[in-house]
Amino acid sequence: MSTPSFRMIGLMTRTATAANGKESSVILQLDVCHNKFSGTLEEEGLCRLKNLRELDLSRNEVIGRLPRCFSSLTKLEVLDISSNKFSGTSPSLISNLSSLQYVSFSDNEFEGVFSVELIANLSKLKVFKLSSRTGFLRIENKISLQPRFQLSVVELQHCNLETVPRFLQHQKDLRLINLSNNKLTGISPSWFLENYPRLQVLLLQNNSFTMLQLPRQLLLNHNNNHFTGIGDGLLNSKDNLLKGTIPSTFFSIPFKLLDLSKNKFSGSLPSNFSGRDMGLLYLHDNEFSGPVPSTLLENVMLLDLRNNKLSGTIPRFVSNRYILYLLLRGNTLTGHIPTSLCDLKSIKVLDLSNNKLNGSIPSCLNNVSFGRSLDYEIDPNYGDSFGIAGGDNDLQAYPMFFVSRFLDLPLEVYLDYSGYLDFSLEFTSKRRYDSYTGESFDFIFGLDFSDNELSGEIPRELGDLQRMRALNLSHNSLSGLVPESFSNLTDIESIDLSFNVLNGSIPQNLTKLDYLVVFNVSHNNLSGSIPSQGKFLTLDETNYIGNPFLCGSPVNRSCDGNNTTGEKETNYRRKDGGVAIDMEMFYWSLGASYSVILMTFIVFLCFDSSWRRAWFRLVDAFIRCFKCV
Repeated sequence: MSTPSFRMIGLMTRTATAANGKESSVILQLDVCHNKFSGTLEEEGLCRLKNLRELDLSRNEVIGRLPRCFSSLTKLEVLDISSNKFSGTSPSLISNLSSLQYVSFSDNEFEGVFSVELIANLSKLKVFKLSSRTGFLRIENKISLQPRFQLSVVELQHCNLETVPRFLQHQKDLRLINLSNNKLTGISPSWFLENYPRLQVLLLQNNSFTMLQLPRQLLLNHNNNHFTGIGDGLLNSKDNLLKGTIPSTFFSIPFKLLDLSKNKFSGSLPSNFSGRDMGLLYLHDNEFSGPVPSTLLENVMLLDLRNNKLSGTIPRFVSNRYILYLLLRGNTLTGHIPTSLCDLKSIKVLDLSNNKLNGSIPSCLNNVSFGRSLDYEIDPNYGDSFGIAGGDNDLQAYPMFFVSRFLDLPLEVYLDYSGYLDFSLEFTSKRRYDSYTGESFDFIFGLDFSDNELSGEIPRELGDLQRMRALNLSHNSLSGLVPESFSNLTDIESIDLSFNVLNGSIPQNLTKLDYLVVFNVSHNNLSGSIPSQGKFLTLDETNYIGNPFLCGSPVNRSCDGNNTTGEKETNYRRKDGGVAIDMEMFYWSLGASYSVILMTFIVFLCFDSSWRRAWFRLVDAFIRCFKCV
């Protein structure tokens, strides 16, 4: 193995006294995860640690196979080699390690067939994780196999599963099942999920299930499937086999997280929704229609309804105390932006883009926090409801290293589920539709009202949202000036005001914005000089095109006496295609065109006698017709 650049190494030793009275140290734990180890594992060294109980080699770049001598580490309880480049068939040596409680072979490059028989006799096994990046790993699915272990966590990602593994039928203590990124199709087996009273996390995304029977109190993530319904029985809704719609009773189940995104669910959302125990609700990229229920924000921290067919107006939400992320992009919502949204005191991201909203932007939006402060403290009991390990899990019996691995879903905060879930929040910033995950949730504060039919002036009060990082008001019909108060947005990174009808000059005090990366005011009616200091020195011409009366080095237009005032008002109008037109120039060109046509007609009459006679006959005919009338 090559010499690494260490980021972290952990050792736990115990002093032992030999028969001759000499004391020696015995290594019990070895943690070298997240370093830069590469090459293969050497036969010597690790295999001499006969008393080793916990070994973590995860997040390195180790290649090859596990040494055969690992089978002699019979006291090993935790083995984590995840996120390396181990290859070949899955290690068979683990069948001899009877003390194993935690095994993670995930995110490697294994191939071939893995037989569950290799671990069937590991009676102490509680956590088993296996996945491969190659796409050539399969799991043998024997009907008669009944293993001796009772798992709490099982992860079998990218294993080319076409059916749910049969050995799961005999597991009674499962709390987390991750079968995502496989080839599971059709209807789930009748026994699947029925025997798991303690199950709290179910991950089935990127499969092709068409029907799934779901128990209560589950954290669900089964997006990117082809669901046509949710089965009966375990929802207390017998004989209600759904095709395309979701029963209202389904939303009364106390989910901690519900992710039904990227499916083909349709119908309306229930008006009696009550998310009393729900934290995150992902329903984006479906075909839901009808109005947005006013109760959807009750105890919800993230509501994602993007890219559906929802219509009507934005309601006055009931009980909006906890909402941090409200995403309504890509629907057909109409009407004004309600002033009730100003009551979302703790909002961090508000995305209403790509709808049909009209009217003006409420000036009271400066009342929302956008990260300035939180007006509430989360109930500590509320946080506990998001953990998969409750008070009756008896985890104190396990080694601490094992507990830290088993509790990949910490109890304290709902976002800590990200160890198992691909938490993401997509938001337009810096001209990109970025996806924010994990800890980056804490750093995104944004407002997106783009692609609507908003009019009126931009409220200067928006400049009070000092922690806002992204503001997108593009593709509307906003008029008036660019507010000078935007200079107070000290954390702003992206401002997009393009494709509006703004006039006046660009405020020179915006050069104080130290983090500004994007300032797009293209296709407006702005005039005067472009600021030439600060971050504006890095902005190119694309940010200003469609403003013929702007001047400065970015647009290669000098600021002469007519342009430096910044007060030249032009009479622009915008067609449906979004292209700005100088109406004064349009009228002049229209008059010139008619003049040319008229002069051409007169010339023909003067020099062509046949045309002149035909014209007079036509005039005589009109006169006779007029007299007859």
